[in-house]
Amino acid sequence: MVLNMELVTIKENKDFRRVYMRGSSYASGILVTYVIRNRSKITRIGITTGKKIGKAVLRNRSRRIIREAFREISDDVKTGYDIVFVARGKTPFVKSYDILRSMKKQLKQAGVLK
Repeated sequence: MVLNMELVTIKENKDFRRVYMRGSSYASGILVTYVIRNRSKITRIGITTGKKIGKAVLRNRSRRIIREAFREISDDVKTGYDIVFVARGKTPFVKSYDILRSMKKQLKQAGVLK
């Protein structure tokens, strides 16, 4: 696996809001994915973990396993999309391959996987 695609993150609140309002959403018990096309040739990702997830340790673990799962499939993702992953209550308690499986399914539904 070649990691030639640098992970570009969404940081601005207006970008997150745009993805939530105009994007398509795909949900499972452990992850929610929002996808919208952007006007550039790069794919950006954002990860959201709310306080319902738990304290900082659990929120950080959720972000880490979501980021790692995305890294594994980032070569198969088409360019030109903004993708936001929202952690759910079960997210910090599952393994990264469960997140990966759910992420692949949702991104395939969205038509973002090559």
